[in-house]
Amino acid sequence: MSAGSVALVVTEDIEVPSWDLYELSIPATVFGKPQPDLADPWYDLRLCGTGDRSSHSPGPAGAAPGFGLRTPYGLEDLVGADTVIVPSVPDPCVEEGVPLPPRLIEALRRAHESGARMVSLCTGAFALAEAGLLDGRRATAHWMHTVQLAERYPKVRVDDSVLYVDDGDVLTSAGMTAGLDLCLHLVRRDLGAHVANQLARRMVVPAHRPGGQAQFIDLSVPGTDDEGLAPVLEWAQARLDQPLTIEDLARRAAMSPRTFYRRLRQATGTTPLRWLLNQRLGRAQSLLESTDLPVERIAQLSGLGTANNLRHHFLKHIGVAPTDYRRAFPQQPQAGLPQ
Repeated sequence: MSAGSVALVVTEDIEVPSWDLYELSIPATVFGKPQPDLADPWYDLRLCGTGDRSSHSPGPAGAAPGFGLRTPYGLEDLVGADTVIVPSVPDPCVEEGVPLPPRLIEALRRAHESGARMVSLCTGAFALAEAGLLDGRRATAHWMHTVQLAERYPKVRVDDSVLYVDDGDVLTSAGMTAGLDLCLHLVRRDLGAHVANQLARRMVVPAHRPGGQAQFIDLSVPGTDDEGLAPVLEWAQARLDQPLTIEDLARRAAMSPRTFYRRLRQATGTTPLRWLLNQRLGRAQSLLESTDLPVERIAQLSGLGTANNLRHHFLKHIGVAPTDYRRAFPQQPQAGLPQ
């Protein structure tokens, strides 16, 4: 077991938004702070900039507040590193399809060809996908961007339910704190469970979190411009504790069941039954987060019937048991909720 060298890609040629500090700081902390009592030598971390290291120019007018970084290492230093990490990519590259720097993409390909273990955190998956390193592989990213990742790179098997994916020489994580889960996983692979567990204790985080990012996905009503559907969806949301069928919803919308099915599928991208299940799960999540009601009562109020049925659907679709989900979110009981 050995730590090896880690090349951390940093967008040096453009302003780094302050909110991207989080993904950058995770691998910098895990791999950059020596832990000689746990493993000596520790990782050799190098921050590798994407731009011209001889100069720095400010970002364009109107750019998000951020900072610039100067480092003696550049993209050419990715080749030869044992591990290459892309913590994120600029928001315009994700949201607007702005091309990633060709030099970065080529450097990632060369690093992979030279035998480096390739890692992305959050939106860094877009860089690995652009380089073709995720083709035919299962991968993930922040759940808010997995649809964009799948649409833009159809050869990638995107999984939005997990915290991270270990595909051997290529690893990807979901967003934000899931990057820490993956970094600790890398330490576990490199230096063993004892070192990873001790490091997690020092960082005051669990060595391993139950479930995946499915427990954090917003299951609220998808937006729809279909004026004929909006009233019936609101009507159904107010009656989730009652038995509801496709026929009930179609009748309320003054449509045939077949027409209602087609219209809802077009408007939300999901079927009526799955829409109902998502709303029931979302209601249960909200009650688990905001009340101290018994699980049996939450199952009734969300329309899932029994505690066993609620547990079954939570494990299948959220990835954790209701009790584990409740522990993950500090409770702030709200007045006026049904008992």
